[in-house]
Amino acid sequence: MDTLETSTPPSNGSTGEKTLSASPAAGVPRTARAAIEILKVSATSKPVAVAGAIAGVVRSQSRVEVQAIGAGAINQAVKAIAISRGYVAAGGFDLVCIPSFIDITIEGEERTGIRLLVESR
Repeated sequence: MDTLETSTPPSNGSTGEKTLSASPAAGVPRTARAAIEILKVSATSKPVAVAGAIAGVVRSQSRVEVQAIGAGAINQAVKAIAISRGYVAAGGFDLVCIPSFIDITIEGEERTGIRLLVESR
């Protein structure tokens, strides 16, 4: 399980959303890891919009990490992954999803979320 910490972005007119920074994977040299795009899904996210984002990142980078906290957010994320499989199938991509748990600190409170690694096989 990886640990994530949140930080408040500088006040520059942004939306005030929390940003997440992942801790390095244990035992893997920093130079050997490629940055994986992280998509954060909430319970109010539209699955079709998230599916489009997943499809776009998978086409360009071959994998994407989807993070969700709470039952509603996880539901939207899984629906988005199912929809995105249809979006990329014509291009020869067969998407798979690898779930895992993540610990996230939000405003000093520890939360457990789900990480869904989506990649082409």
